[in-house]
Formats: sequence, C-alpha cells, structure tokens
Amino acid sequence: MRQTPEPADPASRPGLRAIPPGLHLVSTPIGAARDITLRALDVLAGADVLVAEDTRTLRHLMEIHGIALNGRPVIAYHDHSGAGQLQRLLGMMAEGRSLAYASDAGTPLISDPGFELARAAAAAGLPLTAAPGPCAAIAALTLSGLPSDRFFFAGFLPATASARRTALEELAPVQATLILYESPKRLAALLSDAARVLGESRRAAVCRELTKRFEEVLRGTLAELAAAVAERELKGEIVVLIDRAPPEAVSEEKIAAALDAALAHMSVKDAATFVSQDLKVARKIAYRIALARQQE
Repeated sequence: MRQTPEPADPASRPGLRAIPPGLHLVSTPIGAARDITLRALDVLAGADVLVAEDTRTLRHLMEIHGIALNGRPVIAYHDHSGAGQLQRLLGMMAEGRSLAYASDAGTPLISDPGFELARAAAAAGLPLTAAPGPCAAIAALTLSGLPSDRFFFAGFLPATASARRTALEELAPVQATLILYESPKRLAALLSDAARVLGESRRAAVCRELTKRFEEVLRGTLAELAAAVAERELKGEIVVLIDRAPPEAVSEEKIAAALDAALAHMSVKDAATFVSQDLKVARKIAYRIALARQQE
C-alpha cells in the first residue's frame, strides 16, 4: 500500500525542530558525508522548501543521513534558472515559508550560484541566515602550510592563457595568501603561468580531493609544483594556494621624503613612528633618518 506523504508543516511533524521563515544557507560536505553539521541536518529536516544547485546531489545526501522529504518540494536553482525561478523562491519566503538552500558541495555562495538568491533575499528585507560548515578554500588553507593570518579568495581564474596571466598580474602585489580553484585539466597551465608571472620561487600548495579517499597535498615552490604536475594526470576537486608577495624594499629616499612631509607638523618621535608604520620599515631606521633630516 502506498503511504500518504506527511504534511509539509514542520510543526505537524513530531520530533522536528521548527525552522523560522526565510532563507537558510546550508553548507554541505566537500567529500566525507559525515562532515555535515547537526544544525545543517536540522535545517534540511525541518525546512518547508529545499533548494539546491543539483537536486540529485541533495536528495542523495539526505538519503545518506536518513532525512525524509515528507512531500516537501525540492527545487533546482542554478546559473540558468532565470528571473522567474528567483521570484518564485522570493515569493515563498514572503509568504512565511522557510527555504533551505544547499550548496552542491561546501559553503553556499563560494563559487556557487546561490549568490543571486541570497542577495535578492537581503535586498527584499527577508530573513537570511547560514548553517556554516565545510569549505574547500578554508580546509585547504589550514593544510597548505602557508600563512593564514590574511588570505584572498580569487575563485576560478579565466580559462584562456592571456586572460589568466592578466588576472595573475593583478594578484601579484596582494599581501595575502592567494586561494584559487582550478580544474585538473587546466592545473598545469595555471601553475606554469603563475611561476612565470609571480616568480618561480614563490611558495605554493596544491590540495586535491580534500576529505576524500585520495586526499593529497603537494607543497613547494611554483616552479617545483609546475614540474611535478606536468608529469602527472591529476583528477578531482583542486585548490591552489600561493604565498603572498615578498614585501617591497623601501629606499632611504622614499623614507626621507615621507619624513619631510611628516616633520612639517609632527615631532621627530611621532614622525618616525608614523612613517615606520605607514611604510612598514623598522622604527629605528625611520628615527635615524628623521634626526638627520632635522639637523639638516
């Protein structure tokens, strides 16, 4: 006998936590299914409407964790959904329904089409919250061995060689660890271009298939990684991380010019402190030059 689906209202389903109206961004595992959070499971089990870039992926994840649909709609939302689908979802939220938007893998809005939906919900003044969890970029950063105090996520660079090199030139002076996503087919070209544009000696890491069976992290200079990858046929999801640019050397002439401007309205001590912080040079160097400029 075919069973009648349970009502979609979470309040009528015993044991489920009521999910407030609005848009709930749900982070999903990037590999290991057990990496999902308890809160994410609560949202997926209790939301009125389920939305995903790939509904098959979401259905499979829910089956793994024993979460029943109970007659709830599962709606696809991706780059080709169009304005009509967006307005439909906004209308559901305006009616007081709770929508769970699940990323295909990882955190929604990180190289993910959910950005337009979240931005539209915020612009409409609708409730918006997140059930945080896995993110390939952050997982790779923690494994890379590169500085994590400041980082810059650039996502996927352009596919064509000329546009990719231009993008790398724009990223070259960034004083932060660069985080990029790349396909296995273009990884060798990216590393080769990065070595050429950013310098062969820049430290970097290639993180592949994170949290999965064949997880691998390659570390070395851009030249070393480019050579290693050129000899292999890698597969899977890949994150590339590149160390920040070395600090630019500051000449004494530049320090002196900055001190001359500062000494016009500051004491020697204050001017030395200000310039050392502004140009990121040792204070004793700035103070020595400041004393010499004052005596002149």
